[in-house]
Order: sequence, then C-alpha cells, then structure tokens
Amino acid sequence: MVAAQAYARCLQIAGQHYENFPVASWLLPRRMRPHVAAVYAFARLADDFADEGARARDERLALLDDWSRRLVLAAGGQPEADDSDAGAVFVALAETMRAHELGPALLELLLSAFRQDVLVARYESWDDLFDYCRRSANPVGRIVLRLAGYRAARLDAASDAVCTALQLTNFWQDLERDWEKGRLYVPQQVLRRHGADPAALDARQLTGDWRRAMADCAARTRACFADGREVADLVRGRLRWELRATWLGGMRVLDRLEAVEFDVFRARPALAARDVAAIGWQTLRWQRKGGRT
Repeated sequence: MVAAQAYARCLQIAGQHYENFPVASWLLPRRMRPHVAAVYAFARLADDFADEGARARDERLALLDDWSRRLVLAAGGQPEADDSDAGAVFVALAETMRAHELGPALLELLLSAFRQDVLVARYESWDDLFDYCRRSANPVGRIVLRLAGYRAARLDAASDAVCTALQLTNFWQDLERDWEKGRLYVPQQVLRRHGADPAALDARQLTGDWRRAMADCAARTRACFADGREVADLVRGRLRWELRATWLGGMRVLDRLEAVEFDVFRARPALAARDVAAIGWQTLRWQRKGGRT
C-alpha cells in the first residue's frame, strides 16, 4: 500500500466517527490534514481495542500491546503494511513520523491511557484524573503543534490545558455512557465533598448532591479552558482558526451541560449543524487578551 492510499483510508476512518470537535477539518492547513487524520486513525482504532465490547480484558491488552509493537516498527520506517485499516494506519503514520521528525513517545502516552481504561474504572483525586488526561488528551494537542512546526514550552502548556478541558468536558457529557460501561471519571474526592452517591446513577437521574458535584467539575473545567485560551493566539495561519473553533466548541458543550444542570440522562448536549454558524461567527469575532482580534 502506498502512502497516498494509506492517507486516504485514514481520512475515511476520521470521517466515519462523530466528534464534538474538528478532526482534520477544512480549517486546518491542507498540508496538515492527512497527517492529523493518520494520528486520529491510530488513536481511534486503539481506543476501540480498549473499549469493553465483547472482548475479555486480556485480549484488549494484547491488542494494545500489538499496536505498540507496530508503532515501534513504524517509527523505525518499517511499518507492517497490508490491506487492512491497521496496515493503512501504520503506513501513513510511518510517513508522518518521518516527515515531521516525530518520535513515538507522544503516541505511546496515548496507548498507556488506553491500557488504563482497561484496568481503571475510578479516580480518587483531581491529580489522578489530570494524570490520565496528560496521557489520553494532551499528546494529541502537542502532536498537532509538531505537525504545524511548533516546539515551544509556552505553547505546549497552553495546548495541554485546552486538551485537558476538552477531555473533561467529554467526560461530563458522557457520564451516562461511561456509567453503563462501569466507568466513572468524576473524582471520588469531589463526590465525597458533596455527599453524592455513585449508586444513585442507577436511577438514571441526578440528585441535588450530584448536580453540585458536577457544577464543581464544570468550574474546574472552565479554569482549564481559560488557562489554555492563548494557544489560539500564539499560532499563525489557518491553525489559529481551527484552534479557536475547537476552544469555542468545547465551551459551547460545557454551556449546554450547565443549561440542563448536567442531567445527561434526560438530554445529552452535543453540537449540531446549527452550532457551526454560531461558532464560525464567534471565531471571526475572537478577541485576544488586550482586545485585538
């Protein structure tokens, strides 16, 4: 399989999955889209391995270990190539890593988070949850920056804050779905502080204690969004617009969650077609700190 075919398959995989936030969207510089799609397809398929489904725990871990083995081969310029989606992913990924001098470390962090999803279903503290986000979400932002040619500590830190905020927003949005899988990402220390009983979720409704706990989580998430906002001002060109739209989309979902008092059992807030125009308008009217657009 040649690289052009592999990238086309990765773009197809990216297009098949609904996401709240842009994946290889038209706002990205055209040259970046195939590379972002390759990274997305790598993570998407690995995440599918980690998901419960019908596979036993050991089988899921074995699949992730094999994904890691194939990543090492791709990083060395010798991807396992076949006609499967996996073959396409690693052919494309090998070319992306070569072209952008991207080592496997950030991608390995993603795999460590997927393994954790197999093994861990509860988080005791914010520190524990932020450590998970450090590996499950933050590498994606850093990889996008690398693909755009950026390597700066200030940018990395801002990107990390936004990626963590997006991941947290997705956790609160998917509270019902994760609970059905036996997972709960709200830190136990937050639940204890508000007297919220996890067993109450079995009734598919949020008590007042739970609403207060979720409001606490939303406030922490907003702080992360605020900490990372400048990443959209420190980059240039079309990537600037992509990051602004992504930040605004995440905040919009968080606003929707607050509007329904986090009761995703009755209505799971998500971005719809009508939101695109609103986010586009807000993107154009974006104000940097200091008042400049």
